[in-house]
Amino acid sequence: MNNEEDKQKVELDCAKEQIARVCQRLALLHLSFAKTITDKLGKEEGRKLILEAIKDYGNRIGVEAKELTERQGLANTPENYKSDLPFFGMHEKVEEVKVDGEDRKRSYGCVMGELWKKLGENELGRLYCYVDPAKYMAYNPEYVLVHRKSIPDGDQFCEFIVRKTTKKEQKDFQSQEQDWSYIDE
Repeated sequence: MNNEEDKQKVELDCAKEQIARVCQRLALLHLSFAKTITDKLGKEEGRKLILEAIKDYGNRIGVEAKELTERQGLANTPENYKSDLPFFGMHEKVEEVKVDGEDRKRSYGCVMGELWKKLGENELGRLYCYVDPAKYMAYNPEYVLVHRKSIPDGDQFCEFIVRKTTKKEQKDFQSQEQDWSYIDE
């Protein structure tokens, strides 16, 4: 490493702050689109359109993750899914826990969830979180990442579990007309 490269380094706290800003902007962008859509179409029709867009967004992320896994010569199993989120700045901390015999992950201080809560927009904000089951099912339709708890739902942290999907869930997720959001409930 030379002196010029040393000058390019950024302190971790500064990097965390910058990533948090981007996550807050993304949360506001989602909220603005969601609010505009529901204002124009009504709550129910707007929710359907938002979930359609989130499903497309999740599919894009899941396909990208699947291609990365396959390029590495690995099977697209949950163990080989590479995290697609920033390691720092988006959450205060993430930990692995065992609850009722299940392996789960807890995320504390989600920047996006905390912002939606602060703005009183938990319901519209929470629609963004459906990206998690969508990306996982696009990666491998036999598995889904679901929220057992979430900050926008009023919990103190977000808690995730990866579980096997049913044939009905797989079929509903692939359908263009069927509501698939129950998969994350």
